Amino acid sequence: MTDTHGIFAPGIAATISADGAELVSLRADAAGELLWQAGPEWPRHAPVLFPTVGRLKGDVLRHDGRQYPMGQHGFARDRRFEWIERGSDRASLRLTEDEESLDRFPFAFVLDMIYAAADGRLTVTTRVGNPGRTMLPCGVGAHPGFRWPLVDGVEKSAHAIEFEMTETGSARSVVGGLLGAEKPLPFDGRSLPLDEALFASDALVMPGVASRSLSYVANDAGGGRVASLDFSWQGYKDLGIWSKPGGAPFLCIEPWYGMASPADWDGEFAEKPGILQLAPGEVREMSWSVRPVFGAEPGNS
Repeated sequence: MTDTHGIFAPGIAATISADGAELVSLRADAAGELLWQAGPEWPRHAPVLFPTVGRLKGDVLRHDGRQYPMGQHGFARDRRFEWIERGSDRASLRLTEDEESLDRFPFAFVLDMIYAAADGRLTVTTRVGNPGRTMLPCGVGAHPGFRWPLVDGVEKSAHAIEFEMTETGSARSVVGGLLGAEKPLPFDGRSLPLDEALFASDALVMPGVASRSLSYVANDAGGGRVASLDFSWQGYKDLGIWSKPGGAPFLCIEPWYGMASPADWDGEFAEKPGILQLAPGEVREMSWSVRPVFGAEPGNS
């Protein structure tokens, strides 16, 4: 039986499940449900990615001459977390190493997920600690899926992602779950118009993304903003954008620390390109937040 808890603040309400510490509902007063509801196209809502982001080649983690089975995006999303706090506007959950995890990931860790609602905004903080005596290499990521189209009656092609900063205009491709070559993106200044064709092969991966915020916007026929999700992050360095190929009605906006293995890389996990390394006793926090904004706004921002 699913163990869930709801938090709320003026203008925003969220529900979190102990299974995977996953956000399973995000509702705004003016808009209803904004989170993808785990339909047949993709049976998740907003999984927590740990201790890997993306795939390792052969789904194998290599460490100190041994091989450990490790599926795409790690195991945290499939584990039950322990509730640490369950308040009206804040909840936190924890996962630590155990016999099951050590068979797949030979490191001690403390993974806390903290959800807070305030002023129409949901903030999700991931706190990773190393209680062990050796370095802790890991990848950490968020994977929330939002409805697309964002507003009923607005075409999917009338949506865009408007970045805070000017980006490179390209992204790494994903081939068989592994990081492939760069490919150009159809940027219009800092705006990336959304089209199902962008995801015909898989996700768009932006390593070392310059921005720390963006707006996922729905526009009317005249280019005026009808609604947006204002999305920001701290502590993460990479960004993934994904929708299921074939026209699924959701869009995932994914801040990451770490990425899938390059297609030509198959080495020691601690030396994986882009990996996070935590020293014994070190704790690192990363967060993302989303604020729904619904209502007409003339012109583009």
